[in-house]
Amino acid sequence: MDGIELSADEARRLQLRAQGLLGSGLRRGGIRGLLGALGAVQLDTISVLARSHELVPYARLGAIGRDAVEAAYWGEGAGFEYWAHAASVLPLEDWPLFSFRRRAFRARGWRWHKVPEGVCEDVLKRLSAEGPLTTRELGGAKAGGDWWQWSDHKIAIEWLLDIGEVVCVRRIGWRRVYDLAERAIPSRLLDKDPDDTECLTGLVARSARYLGVGTRTDLADYYRLRADQVDAVAEAAGLVPVKVQGWRNGAWADPGALAEPVRGRHATTLLSPFDSLVWDRARTSRMFGFDHRLEAYVPKAKRVHGYFAMPLLAGGRLLGRVDPAREGRTLVARQISLEPWAVKTAARRGTAFDALRTALWRAAEWVGCDAVRVEKVNPSELASLLVLDPPD
Repeated sequence: MDGIELSADEARRLQLRAQGLLGSGLRRGGIRGLLGALGAVQLDTISVLARSHELVPYARLGAIGRDAVEAAYWGEGAGFEYWAHAASVLPLEDWPLFSFRRRAFRARGWRWHKVPEGVCEDVLKRLSAEGPLTTRELGGAKAGGDWWQWSDHKIAIEWLLDIGEVVCVRRIGWRRVYDLAERAIPSRLLDKDPDDTECLTGLVARSARYLGVGTRTDLADYYRLRADQVDAVAEAAGLVPVKVQGWRNGAWADPGALAEPVRGRHATTLLSPFDSLVWDRARTSRMFGFDHRLEAYVPKAKRVHGYFAMPLLAGGRLLGRVDPAREGRTLVARQISLEPWAVKTAARRGTAFDALRTALWRAAEWVGCDAVRVEKVNPSELASLLVLDPPD
């Protein structure tokens, strides 16, 4: 098996299929099936067209109802929120696999703040007596919200989340709602306590399944593991060593991904910058030749592509970026930036402009807009060639 070699295109197609953006495999299971197939959907506070955890299923399933997304993530037996690639919604069945992380937090004794004495006990008593509560309802909210300004109750509840004594069972607005783990997690999962090796083996196997193929660093990044942890369990996880053309380092593949030829239609869509296809910037550059970063926290004058530039995916390639906004019932593209190679074909039918028009109108209709307006195109000489009529 050491002799398996993949072209860069084969590796890219394996990832696209694994991520539900090539073929129809992930569409049949709906939103809950999608969560199980991706393993983690990152959460973020920024909302432009929608929040990131809504944009992820939209990119794969099309114009789904936003209320349906929330119900699928937080409904009974669906998911829970914990630290994976970042704060993420995770399949409930994966609760035991994060035992290693909960134990590590507990052994350290704190995360970002020293835990105030006695407050955790008070929080647990309140939750036990009153049921699910937000930090505000616990009496611990503080104006502002910067992590270094947390109140004692906020520090306590987040620590209890870190060590698994409480669970975020849903969000109201953007506020977490916490409950006791013994109520929120079924006993068949809560009572499981796999050792660190079992946890890491399961998570590394999942990383390979969700990526199709990846280097040790790629596999580690999906759940923010260490590279040496990947090395220690890759063989036990059943991964297949491969070489990918153009990659400096060796890689591992999911055996299931190698067993089936990649077929199906490519998705044409705008992606959240936090989508699991592109959240690893180094991998995205290597896999797609596409260098991207979120500029929301960059001073406006220094932004290159815009506040919330969304990668444009079509034909299995990342063609460029759209920085979107809404004005009433109009979807506004503040800036469109096409990759240099896509610019060369943009004026021809069936290429970048058609994909762009399709992606813009699909997004517009999903968020209730009936018009599309473009403010800026880069390079500017393409602006006169862009046709914005709704696609047939």
